Amino acid sequence: MTLDDDPLGPLDPDFARAFVRDMRRPPCQLYLISPLDVTGGFADRLARALDAGPVAAFQYRVKDMDQHAAAKLAEPLQRICADREVAFIVNDSISLAKRLGADGVHLGQEDGDAREARDVLGPAVQIGVTCHDSRHLAMEAGEAGADYVAFGAFYPTTTKETKHRAEPVVLSWWSTLFELPCVAIGGITPENAGTLVKAGADFLAVSGAVWNGDEAAAVKAFAEVLK
Repeated sequence: MTLDDDPLGPLDPDFARAFVRDMRRPPCQLYLISPLDVTGGFADRLARALDAGPVAAFQYRVKDMDQHAAAKLAEPLQRICADREVAFIVNDSISLAKRLGADGVHLGQEDGDAREARDVLGPAVQIGVTCHDSRHLAMEAGEAGADYVAFGAFYPTTTKETKHRAEPVVLSWWSTLFELPCVAIGGITPENAGTLVKAGADFLAVSGAVWNGDEAAAVKAFAEVLK
């Protein structure tokens, strides 16, 4: 699906040019997503990243692993986040989020419904929903009780296969009409992040730009953009 395929119809590109961020919204923040391999020395890398600059949340994203193993790997990472007051979000799995007592869960379109997650996890847990490039899906997620919606991918990324490309104007549209925070995801680097911040992103979800190199230097570079 492209923006032009959205049931709501195409967005006017001029919308972004006219957009001015509402100063009552908190400044845009960094949201780290784990690499798929969190074994070995990853816990030390995570601590180093979180100590390098402000990070609002960390998403634990592992695939093709039984829940017991995933929970065991998560525990030290969850402690690192808790010690630094960084929200610990579990990707895809409502049951793993419940097992860990995580701060939140992030759901793809095939991973369950925000209402179901709320029933299982309770009122205090943060629930995020992937909405690709669709304003329709984002409004549905908001109506189902999501705490944030995620749009993307905005740029080419090797972190995961992407079938959807979003344009920054969708962030401007969302931020103008809704108070619910929006997350920008997909190929975001310190070099291209400024466009998304200016367009209205409340959070920048980043993975490869941090973990494919010096994680502390990358977090510091993002902090400069977000100042």
